[in-house]
Amino acid sequence: MKYRQLGNTELSLSELSFGTWAIGGAWGQSDDQEALKSLHYAIDRGVNFFDTADVYGDGHSEELLAKATKGQESSIHVASKFCRAGDIHDPKTYEMSQVEAYLDASLKRLERERMDLYQIHCPPQKILEDGSVFGVLDELQQKGKIRHYGVSVETVEEGLICLQNPNVKSLQVIFNIFRQKPLEELFVEAKKKGVGIITRLPLASGLLTNKFSLDHEFEEDDHRRFNENGEQFNVGETFAGLGFKKGVELTKELEWIAEGRVNMARAALRYILDQDEVTCAIPGFKNQSQIQENLQALNTPSFSKSELNRLHDFYVKEVHPHIRGAY
Repeated sequence: MKYRQLGNTELSLSELSFGTWAIGGAWGQSDDQEALKSLHYAIDRGVNFFDTADVYGDGHSEELLAKATKGQESSIHVASKFCRAGDIHDPKTYEMSQVEAYLDASLKRLERERMDLYQIHCPPQKILEDGSVFGVLDELQQKGKIRHYGVSVETVEEGLICLQNPNVKSLQVIFNIFRQKPLEELFVEAKKKGVGIITRLPLASGLLTNKFSLDHEFEEDDHRRFNENGEQFNVGETFAGLGFKKGVELTKELEWIAEGRVNMARAALRYILDQDEVTCAIPGFKNQSQIQENLQALNTPSFSKSELNRLHDFYVKEVHPHIRGAY
């Protein structure tokens, strides 16, 4: 395992880490014992960072992380997120009394005294522009309840707003071969400011595994079935905003990236790790075999400059026109 600094903080994170949305819920059926076995497997192989949120299974993924990391709280870093358990548009959701209540509840479920990284969970842009929530997080940091804080954003513009606050230490962004826009400006600015980049949806909700056919049907409680068109939350969180069928079609045009890299999933993760500005990628998982497979990206050959140029041209000409929603 290789490790990268989270911006200008003292945190050194495994460059391939994992998100826990899938084991919490909204990705179809999950199994707690398999989830715990998978977490232990990852930790045993050097993974030292996991991303979660209070709304993943109504806190269930936080509880699973508590079990998996018990006794290793100083060496296994956890990031959680807040605001989506309330009304994200109401300024009161971001006031001290409410934010501290969210934080205390997460810490209790995680069985920790301090949060390594606390992130605002995709708030509206107006909340970020107002900026009051950053003062709240500063105060919680001074109290010793959080080590660092960051923001999970939906758009490049939101990310650039966050970078105006000197105490924001990380941005979590949707970034993959289908979502290359952050490369143009956001990554460059974040590096200048010493802000770490955590990339979510590295496999575009599974599209970039190249395992889906056009007639694939997802389970009823899988967000890939109920949020394909942004019915429940930002459309970009599902299939990178492309829609399932268009995403499958575009994936077929990318099959060449697997040449010399075993398969597309490994290649897609390698593409992200090839970006110097990225601290870590956080694919999701539901079982040990997915952890095992994703970790193989660490040993996958990097992309050449000509291949990266080819992928950029593909994004501009074939993908960008089809992405829906603000990003």
